[in-house]
Amino acid sequence: MGATYRLQLGPGFTFDDAARRVPYLAGLGVTHLYLSPVLEAVAGSTHGYDVTDPASVRAELGGRRGLERLADAAHAEGLGLIIDIVPNHLGVARPEQNHWWWDVLTHGRRSEFAHFFDIDWAADNGAGGTIAIPVLASGDDVAALTVDRSGPEPLLRYHDRVFPVGRDTGGDAEHVHYAQPYRLVPWDAPVRTYRRFFTVDDLAAVRMEDPDVFAATHAEIGTWFTDGIADGLRVDHPDGLADPAGYLRALRRLTGPEAWIVVEKILEPGEPLEPALPVAGTTGYDALRELGHALVDPAGAVPLAELHARLTGDDGASFDEQVLRIREGLGARDLRPELARLARAIRRETGSYLPLEEIASGALHWISGVPYYRDDYPVLADAAARFRREALAAEATRPGVEAVARARERRGESDVRFAQVTGAMAAKSVEDTLFYRTARLISLQEVGGAPSDFGPSDPHPALARRAAEWPAAMTTLSTHDTKRGEDVRARIGVLSQCPGEWSAAVDRWFTAAPPPPDPVTGLFLAQTVFGVWPEGGPVTTALRRRLHAYAEKAMREAGIGTSWTAPDGAFEAAGHAFVDALLHGPAARDVDDVVRRLAPHGRNDALTQKLLQLAGPGVPDVYQGTEDWEDSLVDPDNRRPVDWDRLATSDSPKNQVVRAALGLRRERPAGFVGGGYEAVTATGAAAGHLLGFRRGAPGAAPDVAALATRWSLLLERTGGWRDTFVDLGPGIWADRLTGAVHSGPTAVADLFVEHPVALLALE
Repeated sequence: MGATYRLQLGPGFTFDDAARRVPYLAGLGVTHLYLSPVLEAVAGSTHGYDVTDPASVRAELGGRRGLERLADAAHAEGLGLIIDIVPNHLGVARPEQNHWWWDVLTHGRRSEFAHFFDIDWAADNGAGGTIAIPVLASGDDVAALTVDRSGPEPLLRYHDRVFPVGRDTGGDAEHVHYAQPYRLVPWDAPVRTYRRFFTVDDLAAVRMEDPDVFAATHAEIGTWFTDGIADGLRVDHPDGLADPAGYLRALRRLTGPEAWIVVEKILEPGEPLEPALPVAGTTGYDALRELGHALVDPAGAVPLAELHARLTGDDGASFDEQVLRIREGLGARDLRPELARLARAIRRETGSYLPLEEIASGALHWISGVPYYRDDYPVLADAAARFRREALAAEATRPGVEAVARARERRGESDVRFAQVTGAMAAKSVEDTLFYRTARLISLQEVGGAPSDFGPSDPHPALARRAAEWPAAMTTLSTHDTKRGEDVRARIGVLSQCPGEWSAAVDRWFTAAPPPPDPVTGLFLAQTVFGVWPEGGPVTTALRRRLHAYAEKAMREAGIGTSWTAPDGAFEAAGHAFVDALLHGPAARDVDDVVRRLAPHGRNDALTQKLLQLAGPGVPDVYQGTEDWEDSLVDPDNRRPVDWDRLATSDSPKNQVVRAALGLRRERPAGFVGGGYEAVTATGAAAGHLLGFRRGAPGAAPDVAALATRWSLLLERTGGWRDTFVDLGPGIWADRLTGAVHSGPTAVADLFVEHPVALLALE
């Protein structure tokens, strides 16, 4: 493995489209194409995570033959394929497109696929032992159902949705409906009788712990390895499974020992990856966090918190309290069905006489104190014991917590469901809510990060640990799930170096613009506009549309004054008016002036993090289009079509860095994946502004050095590099970006004449 390039496939970018880009990608220097999910999905899906038929390759992409053509094209250029798979759930938004789900809805527990899905069939499941499907607008909307008997089989219709009729009573639609093994219930009903992906009703979880289910869902995947199509897999959300480790062992047996497997495992700061997992590592959010922290000035934490407090009344220090409040709300609403099912399992296993609500309350209290997606990995045993003690210490929920503790000791169903709810709670409370509710420095609010965590400014311990423990793990800066693109984060991170200047700018913008619907929303959107404002160019209609779409999503995710389920038009209109005032109103010229002063330093940080990722430990992934400057926001914005013609002719500094680093990786592979790592330090007044390391083949002297500038705004304002030197050691080192050569003690200023980064190779 050298480096991967992520391609987002869909009806607008098929296997054949990807094959046409293979020569360009090979020239870029990657070694593998990394494909988004390729199995049959809901028609028109732009992401592919709503798989409907895991036994076949998606027809809209070109089917199995299209995948084979892409593999052949890649192999002809010396490239391999890595494919994203989705073991946790299947798409059920359109039941008629998912044969297994349709059969279960038709025959209920008698279906041969009934055990494929994680369904609660108990009589006390809240839907009388049937499958509750939340689609109705209200309880009275059953009257909108009709029976369509015009085809070979009768269908139950609800507007544009269709459902099977397994038992046709011959009566009206309501009577036919109640004769089925499913119930159509209001979308806001507090009952879900099948496990979902987080809180997404259209994604039904499967029981991958069942060998029959594994075999049926992985038969096609297995052929990718026996037929020489794929070289590895990216595994989506394994923490949602009943037994992630067991699943990954089965997957390893299927693919063979040589396959490169990485897992979408979100690690909190300080959380280790379970070393016994048969994988190369994670998909790299931990690396993204570590590199981001290295470029944020920790001195900005206090003044940025003061600005946040002055505008919002919140000093930005009470993140843990906010998370607890959010989790309480999720337990009462969005995740209430999951907690209820967990409580029923606990009562069955322990024989407890406590009311279900009391058991659920105890479970919620314990789950809310777990910061990780799961606490049941062996490597987390000490931490899990601590979470247990802390949960039992709370008198208010102690009886319920004690019931949970007894059940978890049995290692049965409730222990598994506890871990599955923990992951959903972690994702929904932090990534999907808190990250939109606070705005001290939103570049920190990324998957695997935390608003409160400015992190260690020294990345070397983490990078050295990855080189030693997980040398083939994926590293990334952008994905289809990042909240904002890598270059946008880099520019926003510069604000940590000038909090006073930023505070004054925000005051001017808040005065010039109509008031935002909420102060924290205003501060959040102001940073977003600053992050994507075109440097030296006009705000286009397309950018304005993208920002308004993002603003709507951000406001609804935050849930402060509006939400997806209860949108508030006045609140959202105020948010849109605020954005418009920054884009085209009296504040727009001021925004442009601030961007012109700070954007060069954002580009500096973008180049720095790109070089350190590409030359650092692990297998770097380049998300489509990020080999050049990019301004993407959260999905679906980050899945916009790529301008391949522009990329092919680009000679931007970022493109130069990517090509040089990937080229050097292909030239000297032994020094990167599995290679050595040692930090490079400088001497002199500006030594703290240099970030760098050396790499080399195991047991050999380093022959590559990556050197980069950080905190360039502060560096510029304190006199530059002046008398700062770095000792390169013996030999001649050539910069692959500029062609300049250096040796021995070298003035850092001489290294960074053309770029704020240098990639040196020993001649």
